[in-house]
Amino acid sequence: MLTAADIIHQIESTGVVAIIRASSSDELIDVVRALCDGGLTCIEVTMTTPNALEVIRQAREAVGDAAAIGVGTVLDAPTARAAMLAGAQFVVAPGTDIPTIKLCRTHGVPILPGAFTPTEIINAWKAGADFVKVFPTSTVGAQYIKDLRGPLPQIKLVPTGGVTLDTVKDFIQAGANAVGVGSSLVTKQAVKNRDVTALKAAAAEWLKRVRQARESG
Repeated sequence: MLTAADIIHQIESTGVVAIIRASSSDELIDVVRALCDGGLTCIEVTMTTPNALEVIRQAREAVGDAAAIGVGTVLDAPTARAAMLAGAQFVVAPGTDIPTIKLCRTHGVPILPGAFTPTEIINAWKAGADFVKVFPTSTVGAQYIKDLRGPLPQIKLVPTGGVTLDTVKDFIQAGANAVGVGSSLVTKQAVKNRDVTALKAAAAEWLKRVRQARESG
């Protein structure tokens, strides 16, 4: 059974959290398996997915401890609690909700709250965040992470939004501990067609780019 420390290590060591949205649980389970086969072991199922809690439950049964299955787009503690009961092993939020962070800390579940400004990021960290999801980064780019890293070296940052295969090197070398990636990794077309070969290859390529960025950085 994966511990909180195991999951935190996986997020940081692989450097990629895959964010999945799908129209059905069947689609999503296929995606999860394909990403696992490609070596990507940190997978976030968003609450905007139809029947998200059941999908999380099924995904956990399907992959066991081969991957960490988390829940995303969590807005409050009751939602986080329901997802944890369904089997979610880490929690990701678009913003910082202190009761949600406290709940996760109480139950030993890694939490990645969203924040943007330095003040928000510091407050999320002080409240107990394991990582801070810097969101959205699509308009500010990797330079913003570099600017934050200078005064905040102790806070683990996961930029999300706007990270692509072409820019992931910049984000990692700017100081990101990991990146959150959605459609740039799990494309709508691949999900719709259940193209497990393409998804597996995409997962492997993202992990390769992160590894190369760290080795050359």
